[in-house]
Amino acid sequence: MINTETNYRWFIFYQDQLLLEKNDNAFSIPTGKNAPVTTSEGITVHTITTATGMVCKAFYTDSPIAETPEYVQIGLRASYDYLSPEHYQAAGKVHEILYWDRSNRFCPTCGTPLVQKEPIMKKCPNCGREIYPVISTAILVLVRKEDSLLLVHARNFKGTFNSLVAGFLETGETLEECVAREVKEETGLDVKNIRYFGSQPWPYPSGLMVGFIADYAGGDIHLQDDELSSGNFYTRDHLPELPRKLSLARKMIDWWIAQQ
Repeated sequence: MINTETNYRWFIFYQDQLLLEKNDNAFSIPTGKNAPVTTSEGITVHTITTATGMVCKAFYTDSPIAETPEYVQIGLRASYDYLSPEHYQAAGKVHEILYWDRSNRFCPTCGTPLVQKEPIMKKCPNCGREIYPVISTAILVLVRKEDSLLLVHARNFKGTFNSLVAGFLETGETLEECVAREVKEETGLDVKNIRYFGSQPWPYPSGLMVGFIADYAGGDIHLQDDELSSGNFYTRDHLPELPRKLSLARKMIDWWIAQQ
């Protein structure tokens, strides 16, 4: 067991690149009393405790860290393939807090430099405004039509895979209203029987994915051209390339496949 009085998990990022320690053919989060790399003057080292009680130290570096026989930097998304689920989730939490810290240096009300009072709270010493990390909520929706499901390729996808219709929650609407609106706007289709599936933190950089299942209710596919490059209904035996296992979208698609 790690003695948290003298040893920490060190989550060190350059942008979205996470420093990992090499252990033969495996990778892990560096552990120790002190940081595995030298910290520059002025860098804020955060202490973050996860829901499982893991005590983490974390900071950003201003330049990439050269690969050595002991260490390598890997993108946060790619680290999913190398870390345990607990450590991958912790890395996501840490990255969100580091991003929040760097993006919120001044009070949005009066412009005064903010002072960090708690791990996830800053306060303006002038007007007293408190600032917490803001999470951007997005929906995913698996639309079923008889023995097929709707898959789309968004123009901002970094790859050739197809996934579920997705979109951000707007002010003044419920999650279910967001589901119906996004499907209608992006594909021209109407849906019914909207039901919650599950959720997933999405720290790229500060999101929450909320998944829903819905049934086709009518309409023909008319794609929102500036958002989607393709979209269609697919049966289980004729699926296109799917998103990676790390995503809630893939979990939902795999769930649907298992039902067929």
